[in-house]
Amino acid sequence: MKKYRLLMLTTLIISGCSICYELLISAVSSYLVGDSTLQYSITIGLYMSAMGLGSYLSKYIKDKLFNWFVLVEIGVGILGGISAFILFLANVYLEQYQLIMYIEIILIGILVGAEIPLLTRIIENDEENLRVTLSSIFSFDYIGGLLGSVAFPLLLLPQLGYIATAFLAGSMNFLAAALIIFKYKKRIENGKLYQVVVIVLFIEMMFGMIFADELSNRLEGGMYRDQIIYSEQTQYQHIVMTRHKDDIRLFIDGNVQFCSLDEYRYHEALVHIPMSKAAKKDRVLVLGGGDGLACRELLKYEGTEITLVDLDSEMTKICSENPIITDLNQNSLNNERVHIINTDAYKYLEQNDTAYDVIIVDLPDPNNESLNKLYTNVFYRMCHNALTDDGVLVVQSTSPYYATKAFWCVNKTLESEGFFVNAYHLQVPAFGDWGFNMASKKELDDTYELEVDTNYLNEQSIPALFSFGKDEMLASNDSIEVNRLTKPVLIQYYSDAVRNWE
Repeated sequence: MKKYRLLMLTTLIISGCSICYELLISAVSSYLVGDSTLQYSITIGLYMSAMGLGSYLSKYIKDKLFNWFVLVEIGVGILGGISAFILFLANVYLEQYQLIMYIEIILIGILVGAEIPLLTRIIENDEENLRVTLSSIFSFDYIGGLLGSVAFPLLLLPQLGYIATAFLAGSMNFLAAALIIFKYKKRIENGKLYQVVVIVLFIEMMFGMIFADELSNRLEGGMYRDQIIYSEQTQYQHIVMTRHKDDIRLFIDGNVQFCSLDEYRYHEALVHIPMSKAAKKDRVLVLGGGDGLACRELLKYEGTEITLVDLDSEMTKICSENPIITDLNQNSLNNERVHIINTDAYKYLEQNDTAYDVIIVDLPDPNNESLNKLYTNVFYRMCHNALTDDGVLVVQSTSPYYATKAFWCVNKTLESEGFFVNAYHLQVPAFGDWGFNMASKKELDDTYELEVDTNYLNEQSIPALFSFGKDEMLASNDSIEVNRLTKPVLIQYYSDAVRNWE
């Protein structure tokens, strides 16, 4: 086996690239379409099936095994290298995104499926011990898969983004092909031609990686209505900021988080209504809210100490340093009364031993499993434990009009943990009709007194926010299930709503 060490190395490389392509397609589709469970399931299922088909088709290759192996590597490198770029193009310019996604998965899967059978036959021709051959090949194959699956989320995606990562993986496939060509050139027909082709393609992939940011900016320009003035892929999410005249918008993974022209409506309703019902306001916990806009409203209350828990340190860094956002949040994240903790909200509550007077849950919509966890009965149970007896909890709960079942699912899930729940909503022009659920351990009366200055809320209009139209209510709450950690129904309610309004 010693003379085939180089082939084993290429097995390691191509396996790592293969898993990266699978993860890339799944991640891009989750980002663009949503419903990550569905996207990953479809990708994995189609990919594995296509690999089986590729393995089956490889039996019809009877000679020139080295040539075919190099051709397969070139094909995988081309298709995989441009995979993310093609998916973004399809999303912007074509209506059949899913079809393009399926074609990519199947073609790459077929080629990847042919790699190992071809490699096995190449080595088997000179080796009598098939047992050693297979064990060695599959060992390197699995190790490569592990390296790719670890490197993708921890290193490649945060540092390079989707498009550059795909180009890098493609260049690695061409590198593997080049190693084979130069090592076994005597066994490859038209070896010099293959050398030129692989070198040219490798250079093109490297150029694609170098200019990936420019390509990303052009693609994002087609995805967003307004001029992009900031874009960053963090370890956890893709943050984009756009501007149109005085309209500044922040997007996370393609979903708008705020519009500078009307965000005060949302944040005043989020903060001041529960604050008006809290017996004390000394300690406030904000879960999410990394943009600092909820903190801006909370700092209007003298003496209030604020703990902000946001998973993404890059998000809080941007919103505490970028002058456009610090102008909006009035530099709230740099205030000495705001204590920022960058960790998962679920884990924070698990370890928390502080009782808070007010808890504000200002998280993105539950469009994936990691976010859905923060809308479950177990999460609200931990919120209940972290709340003082006279405290108040508020949860942003999507739209009662556009996502009716999702909104009332949050309401019912809170009730299942012993809370008294009061639902309210308002019109936010950038979002439409948007809702919140306010919860407490004791029943609250319907009087509201504002202690701070506001731009939208007043004591006369607040009671109207607790009134819902017939089309925002459910005929029967019995049709809604509690969103449990072990049965995340909220994702389905939310995904159904998104599909209905697309």
